Amino acid sequence: MLRSYRISTFDLIMCISDTVDMVSPALSNHHKQVAYLAARIAEAHGLGRERQRTCIVAGALHDLGGMTVSERLGVLEFEAEGLQDHARMGARLLGTFSLLSDLAPIVGGHHAVWGHRSAPGDEPIEAHILHLADRIAVLVDRGAEVLGQVAGIAARIRGEAGRLFHPGLVETFEALARQESLWLDLVSPTLGGEIRRRLGDEAVELDMQGVFELAAFFARLIDFRSRFTASHSAGVAATAEFLARHAGFSPREQALMRAAGLLHDLGKLAVPAEVLEKPAKLSEAEFNLIRSHTYSTWRALRPIRDFEVIAEWAAYHHERLDGRGYPFHIGGRDISMGSRIMAVADVFVALTEDRPYRDGMGTERALDILGDMAQQGALDPRLVKLARSHQGELDRVRLEAQEAAIQEYRELLAG
Repeated sequence: MLRSYRISTFDLIMCISDTVDMVSPALSNHHKQVAYLAARIAEAHGLGRERQRTCIVAGALHDLGGMTVSERLGVLEFEAEGLQDHARMGARLLGTFSLLSDLAPIVGGHHAVWGHRSAPGDEPIEAHILHLADRIAVLVDRGAEVLGQVAGIAARIRGEAGRLFHPGLVETFEALARQESLWLDLVSPTLGGEIRRRLGDEAVELDMQGVFELAAFFARLIDFRSRFTASHSAGVAATAEFLARHAGFSPREQALMRAAGLLHDLGKLAVPAEVLEKPAKLSEAEFNLIRSHTYSTWRALRPIRDFEVIAEWAAYHHERLDGRGYPFHIGGRDISMGSRIMAVADVFVALTEDRPYRDGMGTERALDILGDMAQQGALDPRLVKLARSHQGELDRVRLEAQEAAIQEYRELLAG
């Protein structure tokens, strides 16, 4: 097992932003476009290389505070109401993660209106760059040829100089807008490659504690969109780590299992909160959307080098031993013990917590259902037996982890 993880900054931010953008086709590439425009404006305005990179990362993550589809789609309206709400939530979320906390003032201020400032310098210049880049991006009609739109977009932006936007930045943008390459890059299918080039080979080195902090940050993005999921990943992580310890995993493998538990539902970022909170029976289309989340988890995590084991343990939690699970339909010996543990942990926690359509059930009843699933060939019977033999301690560990997560959720909402 590796003792440290070197993670590409590009892979890390794309893992987040690409998954968040999957919530609607209308948002496809929005974060990449804003990141690219912010970098180009920052460069043309004379900001140094490090600040340009900061604009890229902030642009790639700027809308992560949007909890619902209506919030996410609302940002596509040029002057929509309530845009500051998701900006503030994004800042709070970033503030919980030391690696990205410096971005919180930029993301929190990325819808600040220039003409409404109480005093000059209220927000960093990067926040005003992000605001301008974001509004330029939403003016681009994806269904039309882009160069024919440039004059209209530039005129709309010019008309808001000094009101919505920093006037000096508008001047910078107008000069930049004359370059056809800017617009052709913006709509190019290879835009991600241009962003990677601008970020360079920058990477972060994480020890195991750093991996936990990263995984916990992801878990907040996943779970804090709904009160019904606010503590799910924390409960699964604690349960999986407990089972791994009693199954004979090494301390390092137990730690990786905990990280995988925090990340197992990453793909649910692509599922609207409205679906997650629906109290009635899901439609076939909604159910299929839910079923796709493990695939999205796999695709989001796989590009991160050194996360292969975490990705497998996290993404296979709906596979079954009899091969009838999803999305890969693997079974038997092809399902590792780590993934088997994750499957048991996920079902156990899901059964014992409240959902929009039912109350959580007691531990004994939940373990009976796990036993039935083991008999039907879904779960590993040895792990279900292990859970039952330690049920009191297992439930205590789960509850403590979930109560801590719920407290953090309440504090985040309170601001």
